[in-house]
Amino acid sequence: MTPKISIVTCSYNQAAFLDTTIRSVVAQKIEGLEYFVVDGGSTDGSVDILRRHESDLAGWLSEKDGGQSEAINKGLHRASGEVVGWLCSDDVLLDGALSEVLEFFARHPDVDAVYGDAVLIDGKGRPLRMKHEIGFMPWLLAFDHNYIPQPSMFWRRRVHEKIGYLREDLHLTMDLELWLRFARAGLKVAHVRRCWSGMRCHDSQKVFTQHDAIRSENAELRQQYGDAVTRMLPPPVVRGLARATRVVTKGLQGGYVKSVPESVRLSLQRLHTVAGK
Repeated sequence: MTPKISIVTCSYNQAAFLDTTIRSVVAQKIEGLEYFVVDGGSTDGSVDILRRHESDLAGWLSEKDGGQSEAINKGLHRASGEVVGWLCSDDVLLDGALSEVLEFFARHPDVDAVYGDAVLIDGKGRPLRMKHEIGFMPWLLAFDHNYIPQPSMFWRRRVHEKIGYLREDLHLTMDLELWLRFARAGLKVAHVRRCWSGMRCHDSQKVFTQHDAIRSENAELRQQYGDAVTRMLPPPVVRGLARATRVVTKGLQGGYVKSVPESVRLSLQRLHTVAGK
């Protein structure tokens, strides 16, 4: 039986979160779920966690690699589901997320990719605030920031036959570059106002520790994916227009409501309660 959906988790020395991440996927109870974990050769006990969950996984490995993008590609190349996505080892899926994703794709055969909203959580899995987002606007992604919650984005596996896989020379903006390639290829990307994932915020995240590298990769992508008009304008002007457009659009759509729904709190609480035992 061909799996309906494949999920890849990339991990490196994230034993503190890995068990919760795996359980959040396994708990989806999706028929035909195919779940791979690709570890970069962790030395913190992650392998013991993977062995404990071995019966729940379609496959796992732990070996040195060239970084997160290569690890994700290893899993995506093995995936056989009609729909795919990846989940980093410090993020989680919320109850029922994958069922909703598959139902959406079944109802919308013309859509190539879809993303939902997310909730930001702290290191202990406690909700901080909601991350409600706007629709797919590549210009804003490139010139303001990558507002799409990566663990809430899913796409049809056939997309890779058209545009390829992640750029392995990018270690911080590989998801943004993939979204921009979606746009350049003319793919149809949808957004739904459903919370599908929890995005963990903690001090060791790359976004907090590698500011200069992120700026460098973003500058490269702006040059690569910008059009003739944006190249003619001063960069601060373009970025200012993009930021203003995003903020106004998000505000008009109610995207700045931070309160966390009770259903989201309960989903996180169930994961956290088990993790604390």
